[in-house]
Amino acid sequence: MIEPDRTVWQVRCAFNAFCKRVLKNEAINIFNERQQRQAKEMTFSDLTPQEENQLYTLDQQYEGEEGQSFQVVGKKITPKLLAEALRTLPIEKRKTVLLYYFFDKSDVEIAELLEIPRSTVQYRRTSSFKSLKRFLEEHADEWSD
Repeated sequence: MIEPDRTVWQVRCAFNAFCKRVLKNEAINIFNERQQRQAKEMTFSDLTPQEENQLYTLDQQYEGEEGQSFQVVGKKITPKLLAEALRTLPIEKRKTVLLYYFFDKSDVEIAELLEIPRSTVQYRRTSSFKSLKRFLEEHADEWSD
C-alpha cells in the first residue's frame, strides 16, 4: 500500500475533524430547537375548556336561516331548499353545476376534467337549471316553515 505524504494526511485529518465538528454542532442545534419546542407545547389534557373551544369551529350554515333566505317572485328560498334541489340532480349534472359555479371552471375545463365533449357540459348545465327552477318553484312553499 502506498503511504500518503504527510501534508495530504494532515489535510485529511483536519477535514475529518471539521466534518465531525459540523455534525456535532448540528446535533446540538437540533437538540436545542427540540427543547424550545417542547417548552412551548402542551398536551390536550392540560388545556382549559376555553382553550379547547378555540381549537375548532362549528359550521353554522343552517342556523339563523331566516336571515340567509331570500325571496324570488314571492317564493322564499332557503339554504336547505337549495341544497335539496341540488341533491335531486343526477350526479353527472350536479358535478357540472358545482364545477361551473362553485369552482369557477369553464365549459372547456369541465369537459377536459370529466373527459366528455364541451357540448355535453353545456347541455348538462342548462338542463340542470331547468330542473332546479322547476324543483324550487314546486317546493318553495313547503320549505318556508
